[in-house]
Amino acid sequence: MTNKKFYLTTPIFYPNAKLHLGHAYTTTISDILVRYHRLVGERTYFLTGSDENTQKMVDAARKEGQEPLVFLDGIVAKFSSLFKELDISYDQFIRTTDRKLHWPGAQKLWTKLVESGDIYKKEYEGLYCTGHEAFVTEKDLVDGKCPDHGTVPERIKEENYFFRLSKYNDTIKNKIESGELHIVPQARKKEILSFLGDGLQDVSFSRPHRADWPEGLGIPVPGDESQVMYVWCDALSNYITALGYGRDDALYQEFWQDNEARMHVLGKDILRFHGAIWPGMLLSAGLPLPKTLLVHGFITSGGKKMSKTLGNVIDPEELLAEYGTDAVRYFLARHMSPFEDGDITRESFKDAYNAGLANGLGNLASRIMQLAQTHLSAPVKLEYKPFPKEFSDALDNFEIHKATEYVWDRISALDRKITETAPFKVVKEDAEKGRAIITELTTELAFIDQMLEPILPATSKKIIEAIMANKKPENLFPRKE
Repeated sequence: MTNKKFYLTTPIFYPNAKLHLGHAYTTTISDILVRYHRLVGERTYFLTGSDENTQKMVDAARKEGQEPLVFLDGIVAKFSSLFKELDISYDQFIRTTDRKLHWPGAQKLWTKLVESGDIYKKEYEGLYCTGHEAFVTEKDLVDGKCPDHGTVPERIKEENYFFRLSKYNDTIKNKIESGELHIVPQARKKEILSFLGDGLQDVSFSRPHRADWPEGLGIPVPGDESQVMYVWCDALSNYITALGYGRDDALYQEFWQDNEARMHVLGKDILRFHGAIWPGMLLSAGLPLPKTLLVHGFITSGGKKMSKTLGNVIDPEELLAEYGTDAVRYFLARHMSPFEDGDITRESFKDAYNAGLANGLGNLASRIMQLAQTHLSAPVKLEYKPFPKEFSDALDNFEIHKATEYVWDRISALDRKITETAPFKVVKEDAEKGRAIITELTTELAFIDQMLEPILPATSKKIIEAIMANKKPENLFPRKE
């Protein structure tokens, strides 16, 4: 065991529609990292949630003809269902409409920024992208449209509170350059440093209270209930409010204040929010910054952005229904790099499934345990071994694809060993020697299974139970034609 702690968060997702494969990717790689840190004996805390105080959600609810809060509960239930299907082992799901768990910390953080002299009020006119729930500039647009959402931003003029983000530009830049705020991969570090090189502008921090919003939506600005908090202090603060900041802060002290492993996993489209605005807020409030931002790429299909128009949208729920939880986790872990954009098609998924799971892991476990069940009189003795350095190094460096590839290299090597040693022949000629080979094969399978646990938890459990019972497991991954 170790005294180390590990705190990991995903972004909180907009509940305006069902989650897509990108959300599944974020949560799955996060879960793999958290499960790994648990297995090496670290005390962990894993947070995810939903960003609910948004115009995007209200618009989606009205489009469906539902009351926003009723619509919201239905969508969040679907979030939870998908995460359960993906076997996501989060410790907490934070909702920003939660007046008890979230609002006190968000309002305390706002007050801290006021005390630092970093909140002021002014009239503002700008371009507002509902898709981002953020103001954008002309240079962010392509042909007058948001490149991420393909929509023309709305021009809005209103009086808001602002946060003096510009004040912290150089400090944030220095912390990123020094590695104190570690941004992975290097390409994303260069990207945010380039953005900081242009100089940060102060950001709008509140919106006028919307009369057409239902009660319970939007956190009132302390001391001015005519305004509600804008996305930054409302949404980004979840990473500490969920731990009890602003109320019972025991978890906050343990996992944020006194912890050296504070990690955010996020998509590259929200790097500026997490690499600039959030650090600026924390610096203003005198709070610790996150230690690591793991910034992953997008998922395309057939080399193109997924689109209903193109007909190339791949729904994670459909993959889960057809192939199962661990098949989806396997593809996302092995065939996607956290550091680059990844691609998936239905054909590439089926090919990967058949090659790596049906013909690979599933066939290997079946072959070895059939031999063990037939020729061994008792289960092999299991002993915990430390993870191999190659595997641990890969996960410590967030190279989930490399860690998974290492496991499958071991699977292939063990498969070759069966062919080379031919235990099914040896056991007929020399029973004792044959049983020794089968014991060795089963022991190696158990060690591989140990590495599978954070990646394919359900399959890992089935294999180890089969080894402990000395019996052939069910068909783990039936071949798909």
